Amino acid sequence: MRELIYSRNAVHECLRAGRREVFKLLVSEGAQEKGALAQSLKLAEEKRIAVQRVPRAQLDRISEGHQGMAAEVSGYPYLALDELVTPGQAPLLLVLDCIQDPQNLGALLRTAEAAGVSGVVIAQDRAVGITSAVVNASSGATEHLRIARVTNIARALEKLKKADIWVVGLEDAPDAQDYATADLRGSLAIVVGSEGEGIRRLVRDTCDFVVRLPMLGKITSLNAAVAGSIVLYETLRQRRRSVKTAA
Repeated sequence: MRELIYSRNAVHECLRAGRREVFKLLVSEGAQEKGALAQSLKLAEEKRIAVQRVPRAQLDRISEGHQGMAAEVSGYPYLALDELVTPGQAPLLLVLDCIQDPQNLGALLRTAEAAGVSGVVIAQDRAVGITSAVVNASSGATEHLRIARVTNIARALEKLKKADIWVVGLEDAPDAQDYATADLRGSLAIVVGSEGEGIRRLVRDTCDFVVRLPMLGKITSLNAAVAGSIVLYETLRQRRRSVKTAA
């Protein structure tokens, strides 16, 4: 299956990662060849990938956010759930329970890649997959992440727990711990729910514990991307501090 991804950063990261087959680059006629576009053209030359100059209107039909560049590529290389866990290592996994907004998913995946997440689990149904819009929203971070797509999130979590991975959900609930005082070190899978529904009941029941963010203002919640990003970086902070203490 072939698909088109667009925007300079997304295409550049796809070329850098080298995980997809890139059939050709589409570059808008008259586009300034600098920055990520120039680097992509250099990589395309090194990899012997065809470059096609096209009218800007042709790229406009793909997306208004193409930035003068697109690429025809193979489908996203999802992994199996088992491939996200490496024996002898303490994984940090991000599990997304039915995230449906491409911008939210892309933003979360960008943070996940920056924070050193070792794998991501997304739902097969009632959720957005790694589409062109998600790749663009993540600025190409998707191309460096190891992502598994599963049919049943709760069952996937049970399998992770059997691999001695603690499962923590992000939810504003009476029994939730403050995210800053909860122990987020070690082998961990962080579960973030959908924008409206949050974590579904069966998924919530599978979690070992849940954490919440303090809400001190007038609004009562943050969107999934912001909330998940905060918890990911708190997790990173704790893990780095733990390593420094051990040293």
